[in-house]
Amino acid sequence: MTAHGTRTGEDAEDLDVEEVLALVNDSNGHHRPTPAPRAETDDGRTPGHPGTSPRPDRHRATPWPEARAVAERAGRNAARAARRAPVSVPLEAALGLTLATPLDALTDLPSFDTSAMDGWAVAGPAPWDVRDDGVLAGHASPTPLSDGEAVQIATGARIPPDTTAVLRSEHGRTDDKGRLYATREVAPGQDIRPRGQECRSGDQLLPVGTLVTPAVLGLAAAAGYDAVDAVPRPRAEVLVLGDELLTEGLPHDGLIRDALGPMLAPWLRALGAEVVAVRRVRDDADVLHRAITTSDADVLVTTGGTAAGPVDHVHPTLRRIGAELLVDGVKVRPGHPMLLARIKETQHLVGLPGNPLAAVSGLLTLAEPLLRTLAARQAPESYTLPLRDAVQGHPHDTRLVPVVLRGDHAVPLHYNGPAMLRGIAAADALAVVPPGGARAGQEEELLDLPWASGGIGVCFT
Repeated sequence: MTAHGTRTGEDAEDLDVEEVLALVNDSNGHHRPTPAPRAETDDGRTPGHPGTSPRPDRHRATPWPEARAVAERAGRNAARAARRAPVSVPLEAALGLTLATPLDALTDLPSFDTSAMDGWAVAGPAPWDVRDDGVLAGHASPTPLSDGEAVQIATGARIPPDTTAVLRSEHGRTDDKGRLYATREVAPGQDIRPRGQECRSGDQLLPVGTLVTPAVLGLAAAAGYDAVDAVPRPRAEVLVLGDELLTEGLPHDGLIRDALGPMLAPWLRALGAEVVAVRRVRDDADVLHRAITTSDADVLVTTGGTAAGPVDHVHPTLRRIGAELLVDGVKVRPGHPMLLARIKETQHLVGLPGNPLAAVSGLLTLAEPLLRTLAARQAPESYTLPLRDAVQGHPHDTRLVPVVLRGDHAVPLHYNGPAMLRGIAAADALAVVPPGGARAGQEEELLDLPWASGGIGVCFT
């Protein structure tokens, strides 16, 4: 999508993938600590430190760009502490992972001279006498050709020794005596793929930090690999909070369908996580405490309960277990009461608001940079597009608004309230609208949705 627009200069610091791989114990065992200063709230206090409000409010909430940077640093620190070793993963299971070692060719590609076309392998000048046999792909080395001789050959088959060129089927004709002629000039080496044309054994095909896409899987197989060394996925667990949620049927008697349970697991997988469980937790402080303290996931994601209502138990539970609040509220709409907490040195909790679009905002603000860094994925390149229509802004906070991309413009969608999913379900991206709003034609930063970016986000399973 970056071809549509312009890079912005407002990104969180770029992720050095090799640095992160070093932090997860790469094959060379290097370790380069990169301490980063803590982000401060806009009143100068550090999130989670004494004196910080235990509840988010607009004045102490973290600005949106800074919240994303804090989440990225949290992921880097956790990766450094965990020192997770790369894993050898069969090709069929490697889609969406990040290469932990370079992909070096294990063979020449092609590994022998091959025909690039169906036709005839010919030796010397025309006319040629055509041999009765033929050369097919997958067969052993064929008999050498003599001058004035030709043999039918299939695409991908080995070239017989002493072949001058391959004559395409559509460029040859035979006379009544069975002799072959060319209907156009034949150049030496024509339509022959020479051994090592693409690479030689030992050549680096892809560097450390490459995201494994379907094309990467194909290249790895062609280069002789059955498995690749990759950074293991961070393990995530989803805790869906609330007594009012139904898992099937129509809403009734004050109960509503759970929209986040079905949505979060595939979304987290698209962000690079291995989702180990989706659990439903009733509105009970002790039950929530037990669910959090017994989890061994790298990242816990909760839904709802981040405000200050009578059954909002997330903040009290985090205080009870001594967790460190890194982000306690973000200056963004929807999703203002989201949070990020460090439970242990290698374990974090992302608290999402209960409203569906607000939860999406929390995913892209806090979960995406955290999981991306843990998975050693490179940060997506930021880009901008002009908005086709004006967008009303919040007086003080950033707004994330679903948009579709039409030509060189982003078209804001309706149904973008905190509890609505109709807009985001049709969207290609979210527009980052600054405080005060944006006029029609104004260029704004866009956040691609994983499945709309043409990347590996389609890997939901």
